[in-house]
Amino acid sequence: MQKTATLVTRINRFTTVLGGLAIALMMLHITADVAGRYLFNTSLPGTITIVSNYYMVVAVFLPLALAEEEDAHISVEVFTAGLGETGQRIIAIITLFVSLAVCMLFTGKTWEEAIRQMESGAAVLQGNSTVTIWPSNFLLPIGFGLMVIVLIIKLIGYLSRSARSPFLPDFTRLDPVENFND
Repeated sequence: MQKTATLVTRINRFTTVLGGLAIALMMLHITADVAGRYLFNTSLPGTITIVSNYYMVVAVFLPLALAEEEDAHISVEVFTAGLGETGQRIIAIITLFVSLAVCMLFTGKTWEEAIRQMESGAAVLQGNSTVTIWPSNFLLPIGFGLMVIVLIIKLIGYLSRSARSPFLPDFTRLDPVENFND
């Protein structure tokens, strides 16, 4: 399990770096577009389409799994923080099952849509330019698929009650008084 978790972590870190690079490229692309518009009275063709269909998709969906792995998603522990380790563990298992079901559904549906978009050769006409957008549709099932893998690893850890299973939180850090003061 540890080798699998290490491989998944490496993949997740790589996809997160890709997300960061997409943000940097998006910034440069938009800057070049604005500079071209004001300095040369012409903008880069397809900027809005490329930003919204490529850079944003990479930046949002590829890092999802690492955020889940590191428990970096937004959570509110008002009611669960006082439950103790057993109560928190039960809530975590239920949440993981629901998250897993939803992410598996999203993975399947986004894969089906990506195939449909590829077969139709989806593209967007922006100004005088046509920008092919179907390849970016495959990034969604990749991001959700990686999240499914992380959720499965976490769920196995919770169900096996492994003390040092990868990706599992330390419930002792969930003291509501201590976290309130942070």
